[in-house]
Amino acid sequence: MTQVFELQRGTSPVILALPHTGTEVPPDIRARLNDNGKLLADTDWHIHELYAGLLADATTVRATFHRYVIDANRDPEGVSLYPGQNTTGLVPETDFDGAPIWKAGQEPTEAEIQERLEQFHAPYHAALAAEIERVKAFHGLAVVYDCHSIRSLIPFLFEGRLPDFNIGTDMGRTCDPRIEAAAFEVAASAAGYTSVVNGRFKGGWTTRHYGRPETGMHAIQMELAQITHLASEAPPFAYDEEKAERLRVHLKTILERIEAVALDLKH
Repeated sequence: MTQVFELQRGTSPVILALPHTGTEVPPDIRARLNDNGKLLADTDWHIHELYAGLLADATTVRATFHRYVIDANRDPEGVSLYPGQNTTGLVPETDFDGAPIWKAGQEPTEAEIQERLEQFHAPYHAALAAEIERVKAFHGLAVVYDCHSIRSLIPFLFEGRLPDFNIGTDMGRTCDPRIEAAAFEVAASAAGYTSVVNGRFKGGWTTRHYGRPETGMHAIQMELAQITHLASEAPPFAYDEEKAERLRVHLKTILERIEAVALDLKH
């Protein structure tokens, strides 16, 4: 397998984290997935393409491995993000519809999960943490913008249709309120789109772990409904250029606004 993450360094205070766009699965792990698992349906499809070039000087840290190998946006201790609600774990046993993804008897053992933590999860987060420290040393602060997408209709996880823009800050705990406001003001005014702050998605482990605004480390999650940039939320999950270009206009504005707030905060 290739490097477990891709890194592009920039000089902006904004860091784009992409934990779920990777589709690489080592052959020995892929062989244990069932036919449903091999669809890799729960990928954040094309998100790295969607955000490419929107903020020229942003640092990007992208996991190349799939979340079925291990989920880079889950607590390494296995603690649930949403206690009492349906969700998927550190190494998922099911897809987002609650259907098994592993062949019977081929589910990863605790020892294997620990091995995957060391081989995949830890290197990705070591790279992200190092970039946060580098950017913070340069600017006095850093903003992690965690890039995600998900199907707009998943009854197993949430009722009804998901809004298009889902901003998560763990109820305002993970970033300065002006950063949250900058993202939401753009999303809320985007014609033809719906938006919410701290709705079903309040920020995953990445956002909650790194978001310590009192120390100059800010984090915000953007979960996009995939219908905003895919031709269909079903295989083959094709990228829709026309939809994506409409959306990219707003995402670019969001990132630029967050960057401007961050640069203002440092003074």
